[in-house]
Amino acid sequence: MIYALQAYLKKPSTIVGIVTAVMFQIIFAVVWMTAYDGVTGADRLKQLEVGIVVSDQTAGQAIAGKLAGELPVRTRLIATQPEAEQLLNERKLQMVITIPEGYSDSLKDRNRTASIRYSINESNPALTGNLMRTIAAQVTAAVNKEAVGQGLQAALAQAKLPDEQPAAAAKSLSERVTSEFANMNAVRGMNNQMAPMMLLLASYVGTMIMSMNMTQSSMALAAAGIGRWRSFTARNLINAAAAVFVSLVGSSLLIMLGGQAEHGFLMLWGFQSLFVLSFILLSQLCLLLFGMSGMLMNILLLSVQLVTSGAMMPRELLSAFYLRLGESLPAFYAVEGSMNILFGGTGTGASAVSLLAFIVLSAGISVLVVGLRKERSGHTAKAQAHR
Repeated sequence: MIYALQAYLKKPSTIVGIVTAVMFQIIFAVVWMTAYDGVTGADRLKQLEVGIVVSDQTAGQAIAGKLAGELPVRTRLIATQPEAEQLLNERKLQMVITIPEGYSDSLKDRNRTASIRYSINESNPALTGNLMRTIAAQVTAAVNKEAVGQGLQAALAQAKLPDEQPAAAAKSLSERVTSEFANMNAVRGMNNQMAPMMLLLASYVGTMIMSMNMTQSSMALAAAGIGRWRSFTARNLINAAAAVFVSLVGSSLLIMLGGQAEHGFLMLWGFQSLFVLSFILLSQLCLLLFGMSGMLMNILLLSVQLVTSGAMMPRELLSAFYLRLGESLPAFYAVEGSMNILFGGTGTGASAVSLLAFIVLSAGISVLVVGLRKERSGHTAKAQAHR
């Protein structure tokens, strides 16, 4: 037993395995605890923005002003409903509050109720929708309370009422304003809500492991005398083919298991192929730069991209540092485009262009690294491949 333990501990692969497991703990703890620190604070909530459309000019402006001063999020007056819905569809707004035409007239009639309309884009992290529904409930309660008070005061200001009349009047005015929700890009079930996160996690972890094994294969080929450029070209042809095939499997299973794809299977497959290839080339670049130690960089990139992609947490709640960091990595664009394709939305083309830019940049830097690296002798490459 002691001999076996000593033999294991003498193997570099054993030490690397233990160090990797420890680094997973360190990297994830540092990144996630710092990225999510303070996300529910008042200053972070102010990074969320709600649009207000005022169609009723009598009371609407006063309500909009009151909401601007009291809501925990930023508010923005939008001129028309179509403009507000376009901004909502582009995720530039988290919710649209509409004071509809005839709102004031409804309040004047004690036999009717007025309604405030809330539009929410469900093609977002689940937390975004939950926060907006909570805010909508608070808005309705506050506006309703004010409307009840004004209505009761107006009722009692009329001709003198018997003693029992005030209670009856208050009861009739107990609910003057109601909520009306109009959800955009509906998500059908929690399994679909988690689909962008699943695609991101499966794709990056899978490509990390693939790149590690391809690096080991490259070392073995170098030991067999195959030149670096032939090896590099063949490796990237396999990378491109693997991205298409892996994405075909992932997209097909998602649809077969009840996933929704509002823009169709082919667009989902094509877009996933783009971000899988960008992940492959990014993880490969880390290994080309740092050798097998590049896996630690890949673990760091995995952790950062999970936090900043917007698959789990609204990106607007992150600090400015993590917001900018997320925009410099492909996962953010992968999640944005995936949400558009799966649930509905605009901007998939821009996300695809950004992913293509990452692919070109990663491939270009990889070519430079291979070109600047000296050709290894077969003996040196063989020794390194067997470590």
